[in-house]
Amino acid sequence: MLDERSRTLLKALVEHYVADGQPVGSRALSKFSGLDLSPATIRNVMADLEEAGFVASPHTSAGRIPTARGYRLFVDSLLTVQPLEIRQMGAMEEALQGRPSNQVIASASQLLSSLTHFAGVVIAPRRKASRIRQIEFLSLAERRILLIIVTADGDVQNRILNTEKAYSPAELVSAANYLTQNFAGLDFEQIRHRLASEIQQLREDIKPLMAQALDAGDAALAESATPYFISGERNLLDVEELSSNMKRLRELFDLFEQRSSLMRLLDVSNRAEGVQIFIGGESGIASLDECSVITAPYAVDGQVVGSVGVIGPTRMAYERVIPIVDITARLLSSALSSKEE
Repeated sequence: MLDERSRTLLKALVEHYVADGQPVGSRALSKFSGLDLSPATIRNVMADLEEAGFVASPHTSAGRIPTARGYRLFVDSLLTVQPLEIRQMGAMEEALQGRPSNQVIASASQLLSSLTHFAGVVIAPRRKASRIRQIEFLSLAERRILLIIVTADGDVQNRILNTEKAYSPAELVSAANYLTQNFAGLDFEQIRHRLASEIQQLREDIKPLMAQALDAGDAALAESATPYFISGERNLLDVEELSSNMKRLRELFDLFEQRSSLMRLLDVSNRAEGVQIFIGGESGIASLDECSVITAPYAVDGQVVGSVGVIGPTRMAYERVIPIVDITARLLSSALSSKEE
């Protein structure tokens, strides 16, 4: 546990670093903390905070910056959230009212992005399970197969399967025809249930292919059944801490494109109450190690159906971003619930 002096200095350091982006020295801390302490005393306290893992010293500076652990303590017990102005809340509400549901959800991601200057993301309510019209297998290489799924709605989903054995074109056509002829009109959960009782009728060498196709198809349609809106990814190119590491930036944009890992993280918000904050490695996603993700669930008629979030650097104005995410979730709940009445 930190004493009051250490907490005050850590709070001042985080706030000054977030505002300025430069490592904070003892002289600046003496000025901004409001404490009547000598620079030598502040240096001693900073050394203790560094040893405890709350701050770090960049090689190029005598000043210090917060670590993910320092940000976590700040967010959990030192932060003073800034309430949004009535005028700003009115503008947010106006941006989300009077539009079709999909447009409201897309507008929410744009709103989050424009207000924070980071990436705004919204996971929309899950659609009903898609029913299958046709399944095809296409050989790409000796043990690589493209699974093509056409749903009754006309959506097409592709997945690559890496198989343990090579299948001939005739075997792939036969397997695809079997699935299409016997299971068209069902969703993958129904197919899995039916196939479990019919699996003994299949040749042993084709069973692994069927199992892989079911798993991959289920995953593909689960993603497409949960629409995902993201806005403002390019804002992150202007964040110095992120843009200076092009490898990590590419990984981050790959994450936005692949979606599944980020959707699982945001799904955690659906099962929690209120705003959730993931700082650095807390997300469990390597490409977000230098980012923070702030999320909140939203509901339709009291039933949680999705979540909203902001993705930005760990150096963000949490006191401003947290209420933006919270209010956006509440306004989205209101806008969508009114459409159900």
